[in-house]
Amino acid sequence: MSLSWPWALLALLAIPLVIAAWWWTRRRRRPGAVRVTSIALVRAALPGRTRWRRLIPAGLLLLGLTVLGVGAARPQAYVRVPSSSATIMLALDISGSMCSTDVRPNRLTAAENAASAFIRSEAGGPRVGLVAFAAIAGVVVAPTTETGTLLRAVTSLSTSRGTAIGQGILTSLDAIAEADPSVAPTGARANSARGSAHAVIVVLTDGSNNAGVDPQTAARQAATRGVRVFTIGFGTTRPASLACSGVQFGGFGGGGPGGGFRGAGPLIADYGALRQIAGTTGGKFYRAENADQLKAALGNLSGTFTTTREHRDIAAWFAGFGGLLIAAALALSLWWNRTRQPSGLRA
Repeated sequence: MSLSWPWALLALLAIPLVIAAWWWTRRRRRPGAVRVTSIALVRAALPGRTRWRRLIPAGLLLLGLTVLGVGAARPQAYVRVPSSSATIMLALDISGSMCSTDVRPNRLTAAENAASAFIRSEAGGPRVGLVAFAAIAGVVVAPTTETGTLLRAVTSLSTSRGTAIGQGILTSLDAIAEADPSVAPTGARANSARGSAHAVIVVLTDGSNNAGVDPQTAARQAATRGVRVFTIGFGTTRPASLACSGVQFGGFGGGGPGGGFRGAGPLIADYGALRQIAGTTGGKFYRAENADQLKAALGNLSGTFTTTREHRDIAAWFAGFGGLLIAAALALSLWWNRTRQPSGLRA
C-alpha cells in the first residue's frame, strides 16, 4: 500500500490533542457533594458499569479518528479487478503425436473439446485468438470476441510434422501486438514490462521442441513485453497407437516410454522445459493426463486471465470504516449513559 498525500498524516496529531483535552477536563472537574440518607440505596440505584465497558466508546472513537487520518492521506493499493480488455492466445500443438489414442478418442480431439469449452466460458469477455504449431506456427484466428469463429476454427485443425513450441510463442506475441498497441512485436525493441500487459499465452503441447527458435528465447521475449505464458503438458507416458478421425498414422516403434511413433516424434511432453517457460514469464505450468484434467486446467486458468492488478485509491474504504467506528462509539456511549442517572431515590 502507498500514500498519495503522506503529509496528510499530520492530521493524526489531533488524536493526542483530543486525549490531552479530555484529561485536562477531567482534572479540572470539581466533585460535587450530595446529602443522602443511605449510601446503600445510591449504590443499588446506579447501574453497574465495569471499567472496560467505560473505555470501549473512547477506544472506538480514537480508532475511528486514526482510520480517518490514514484515509486523508489517500492510501492506494494493488487490487484485482475484472478486465474485458485482456487478450488470450491459445497456442495448440498439432504435431502428429496429437493423434495418440492414450487419451480417448485421441489427444487432438480431446484438446479441441477442452479448447471449445474454454472459448465458450470466455464469451463476452476478453478477446481470444488461436495459433496452431507443428514444424511451423501460424495464426488461425486473430484475437476476437466472435465465439462462433473460434469454435469453427478449433474443430477444423489437422496434424502435421514437427513441434515448434518457441515459434508458437513468438507467433502468438505478434498476434497480440497486432491487437494491443502496448505490446511490441517480436521484431521491435521492447522495454521490460513484466506483468504489465493485459495479455497471456496458453501453450498446449504433448511433445518437446524440435524445430524453430528455442522456447526459452521466445519465453524471454514474452517476459520482456509483460506477457505471461501458461503451459500445459498433455498426454500420458504410456505409448498408444495413432489415430485421428479414424485414420491410422503408424504403429509404435521402439525406445520404450517416450519413444517415437513413425512420423510423429516423441509422445511425452518436456515437462521441465514447460515449467521453465512458465516460470520465466510469471505464468504457471499444468500437467494433464486425460481430457478431464485438461478441461480443469483451462478452467482454473480462466479466472487468472480475466482479472488484472491495478493501482486503486482505497481512501473511500478508510473513510467508511472510520465513520462506522465513530458512529459505534457514539451509539454505545449514548446507550450506556441513558440509565446512568437514577430516575429517583426514596429515603
